[in-house]
Amino acid sequence: MTFLDVRATVRRREFTLDVALSVARGEVLAVLGPNGAGKSTLLGVLAGLLRPDDGVVRLGSRTLTDTGAGVHVPAHRRGVGLLAQQALLFPHLSALANVAFGPRCGGASRAEASEVARGWLADVDAEELAGRRPSRLSGGQAQRVALARALAGSPELLLLDEPLAALDVDSAPVLRALLRRVVRGAGTTAVLVTHDMLDALVLADRVAVLSGGVVVEQGATREVLTRPRSSFAARIAGLNLVPGVGVDGGLRTADGLVVSGRAPDGAASGAHAGEPAVAVFPPSAVSVFRERPDGSPRNVIRVRLAGLEPRGELVRLRAGAVDGGPEWVDGLAADVTPAAVADLGAGAALAPGALLWFAVKATEVLVHPAGGS
Repeated sequence: MTFLDVRATVRRREFTLDVALSVARGEVLAVLGPNGAGKSTLLGVLAGLLRPDDGVVRLGSRTLTDTGAGVHVPAHRRGVGLLAQQALLFPHLSALANVAFGPRCGGASRAEASEVARGWLADVDAEELAGRRPSRLSGGQAQRVALARALAGSPELLLLDEPLAALDVDSAPVLRALLRRVVRGAGTTAVLVTHDMLDALVLADRVAVLSGGVVVEQGATREVLTRPRSSFAARIAGLNLVPGVGVDGGLRTADGLVVSGRAPDGAASGAHAGEPAVAVFPPSAVSVFRERPDGSPRNVIRVRLAGLEPRGELVRLRAGAVDGGPEWVDGLAADVTPAAVADLGAGAALAPGALLWFAVKATEVLVHPAGGS
């Protein structure tokens, strides 16, 4: 059953956000998308910091925004909590007083607010930080206190704006696990904006992908990140994606290349002929050659090497389009061994700009219908 329902249009000189999303009670929705996609604008609308040009925001039985009826509940009366990249704690207050601020604003006595605050600090494993001011907290400690503060006011909706982005590699996994435990334990309905696939996999029930101000795909987290239908979702999932239209046994790209593949269930093709489709395959499935390969039937793509990146025991080769070639080639990746890189260099260093062939067997390519769920 829908708990949060938002339909909003926000127009700017060079950008328009036009979204329709819903979230069930107790569900966590991850909103993904490239910079400039409209994620922060969406959070601003939900938080009440931004009035849409047209739209409705409903939370449970309450209408928070209705442009047609002239309704706009201000941010401090919405029952919406926010945890951002920076903790934004009040510098002159202790951790305990920061967390108690919400209950105090809600009418609780000083003693009642302190009791609630101590309970939340304990829940986020920060009880021993109660007497410290923000200047004496590490980044990870400050985010724990900020999470406790966001939840102490018993928000009906929690907005998580890339809360792990500013943390170091040691603090982020700890807070990620803590977020999952605390948010799930409280049954909190949440909208999470993130660039990190791991955040979405660990924290979110569903994913919505924003691009150019519109939702280009949405669905269950694992479904979207293992069977992506947009370039951005494929990129953060570490997969290659080729767009086109369905044909028998695969898809045809806009430049006429036929990519052979199979449906996720093993059928011959995963998209109806003539309908938008995407072909998805992992970098590990790509073989790389100096000359066009012969032999068993496979998909072969001419590329220009754009860069090399270390990937543990492998090397990732990033492709760019050959002059005059299709744009969809940009960003395709292949994971190969250092020995293979040496062989491709033919005795010299393999350098960006080299012309190569990427090849992938049809059995490694999954073809999905394109478009939102």
